[in-house]
Amino acid sequence: MIKKIILLSGDPNSINSELIFKSWKKINNTLKKKIYLISNYNLINKQFKKLNYIIETIKVKNIDDKINTNKLKILNVDLNSKKTFDISKKLASKFIKESLDLAHELANTKKGCGIINCSIDKKLLNKKNIGVTEYLSLKCGINDKSETMLIFNKKLAVSPITMHDDLRNISKKITKKKIIIKVKIINKWYKKYYNLTPKIGILGLNPHNAELRKNSEEKKIIVPAITDLKKMKININGPYVADTFFIKDFKKFDIIIGMYHDQVLTPFKTLYKFNAINITLGLPYIRISPDHGVAKNIIGKDKADTTSLINCLKFINSL
Repeated sequence: MIKKIILLSGDPNSINSELIFKSWKKINNTLKKKIYLISNYNLINKQFKKLNYIIETIKVKNIDDKINTNKLKILNVDLNSKKTFDISKKLASKFIKESLDLAHELANTKKGCGIINCSIDKKLLNKKNIGVTEYLSLKCGINDKSETMLIFNKKLAVSPITMHDDLRNISKKITKKKIIIKVKIINKWYKKYYNLTPKIGILGLNPHNAELRKNSEEKKIIVPAITDLKKMKININGPYVADTFFIKDFKKFDIIIGMYHDQVLTPFKTLYKFNAINITLGLPYIRISPDHGVAKNIIGKDKADTTSLINCLKFINSL
């Protein structure tokens, strides 16, 4: 049961303040009372003013402060900049990491808290191939790379076995153990929150599954992983050939697991656009984010689509 929602304003050089304002206007007062925004109080109000948005905000000391107000409650994180959107990388990076650290601390120690982080430029985390999923996993002491990204909507979800790795490294990152761990985490999550044994389809790595040649990743790694998972009574089938799978075969499944990020996210976003949320599985708390980027090119143009953030708020409130 989620009692408090920790919402991070995320990247200060982004459309996030527009999304927060528009979403705030669409949600009811009951939900508003659950939300605590981690941001810089002065900056977020300057951004609202710059965008001609009128919204009542209040600075709070902790997530037990001002619980009955309908104003937007802000947990302040320092960010000393005179600029409104063009914040330096150094300041933005420090602000982002301090915001994530605070959110992690609150969610990890306060029962019934969930985290929603608005979009963040990965470069601000200052580590190669590290996104928010990996950052929070390391904060939680998860060092075995078992953190699992689930791009979810009610019709379909997708998950990559590897995360933000360069394509040239994918074959080195795939192991039988990793596939088994991540599939078990996903299966357990569906059972916990939906009382459902999901139908899982898994893709091969190579074009045409490398014709299942004996030295291929399909033959050496993916097929043995599927065999063991079936013995655990997990409803999984594959490996399927990726180039034709999203024509119609995907409709038979609740979740599709791919070997790398774009193998499943590209077709998924083509099908569902912003109608999805990004969930990190395997953490001791719920963490989700909108399934889109910072969109710096449309700051101040009133074009930001609130669908994904609204879906995040509704989803986390339903748990």
